Parts: sequence; structure tokens; C-alpha cells
Amino acid sequence: MNYGYARCSTNELRQDIDRQKRELKLLGASDETIYFEYESGAKADRIELNKLLNVVQSGDTIVTTEVSRITRSTKQLCDIIEICKDKKLKLIIKDSITIDCTSGTLEPMTKAFLQISGVFAELERNIISERVKSGMRNAKAKGVVCGRGKTSIEDIPAIFKKYYAQYKAGEINKSELAKLSEVTRPTAYKYIEILDGEADE
Repeated sequence: MNYGYARCSTNELRQDIDRQKRELKLLGASDETIYFEYESGAKADRIELNKLLNVVQSGDTIVTTEVSRITRSTKQLCDIIEICKDKKLKLIIKDSITIDCTSGTLEPMTKAFLQISGVFAELERNIISERVKSGMRNAKAKGVVCGRGKTSIEDIPAIFKKYYAQYKAGEINKSELAKLSEVTRPTAYKYIEILDGEADE
């Protein structure tokens, strides 16, 4: 069976997830077999990625649009390769490389290529992180207040407000509300708190 994995950082546009999903479907995955989430690629413990790696069986295929979608950490990339070997999986990275571990082995050149790709992804993340920190330091020195603005009711997506009504009616729980609205549970809890506060006013 073909499974897909899509990921966006929390500050990326939702449309990018939709684009990844479309590409994954062209690679053989389906709506039912695509796992996606909004998390940093450097985070090791990602809920949807862990679900995917637990559900796949020997002979299955995992497809993704690029190495950085799976991880921006070289160490985690090596761990995922080992899982593919242990479970005898095939990993397809669009327009890049296919890693066939269905025999339980991996060619040394393929492993080296993946590790180099992971190093560059990790380096890119570190460079971006340092640029952001530098920009914040400069802004702070100029008296600019940094950080995210407070989320208001206008910032809450319409789809969340739609399912929020069902949640308030007791038809769905918080986890279901988050899943239907395609937001993380912490984000759902924050939106609920804002909407509950609005209702109390």
C-alpha cells in the first residue's frame, strides 16, 4: 500500500499542505493514506509521522515531496532509514530518489546520498534560525517589540467556527473538532478559549 507524508512548519501557509497532498496523490497515495501535520521538521516526536511509521507494513511504500518534509535532522533521517530497513519499506522522495529497503538492505551510495541531503536540510534550518534570531536582536535594539500578536476572534478560520457550534452542542469532542478543522489540538484549545470568552461577554 502507498502512504504519503506531508508537513509544514507552523508558520507556513496551509496551501502548501494542499499542494503536497496533490503531489502525493500523483505518487499513488490517497486521502485515506496521507498523514500530514504542522510541525517543525527538526522536532523528533511528531504525532502524525509516528502514526505513519507505526501503521506501515512490510512491502508498503511511503512517498513524500522532499527530504525536508520528513526531517531536517540528519540523525532522525538515519533513524527513519533504519525503520525502513527493519520494516522492509520503500521510501520515495519526489524528483529525488527512491530508497528500496523491501529486501531489508540499503545500498551504501543511497544511504550516503540521503545523509548528505539531510545535512544540507539541517544546515539550511540552522542558517534560517540564526537569521531570525539576529533580526530579532537588531529589532529589539531598535526598540521594536518582537513576537506573535495576540490571536483574535477574527483570526479563527471559518471552518473552525462551523465545527465549534457542533462541539458546543456536544456532538463532537475537542479532538474531533481539531481533526475536522485541520488544526493541532493546542491550536484548537486556544481557539475554544477565545470563542468561549467571546460567548461569556
